[in-house]
Amino acid sequence: MHVITRKRLNEFAADHPTASAGLRHWYSLIKSGAFRSFAELRLAFPNADQVGKLTVFNIGGNTARLIAAIHYNRQKVYIRAILTHAEYDEEKWKE
Repeated sequence: MHVITRKRLNEFAADHPTASAGLRHWYSLIKSGAFRSFAELRLAFPNADQVGKLTVFNIGGNTARLIAAIHYNRQKVYIRAILTHAEYDEEKWKE
């Protein structure tokens, strides 16, 4: 799948080094996958959740949450936000 944009991963990792390995792992799995549905995605990411039209991934043992819009038909992943667990709990990302 094509990830738009990796820049957000790099920026978050620079500010939160403990999430860096988890983000690299997520990126390698998503980039090498050709998921056709949320069910297929859950095989590689069993902790992923669908919240409305967005998919939420737990990163690095729950140190961060990555929120993405996934277009399975076009094989594109749009990263909407990467948040710490505390930021995610504030639920401002739903606005």
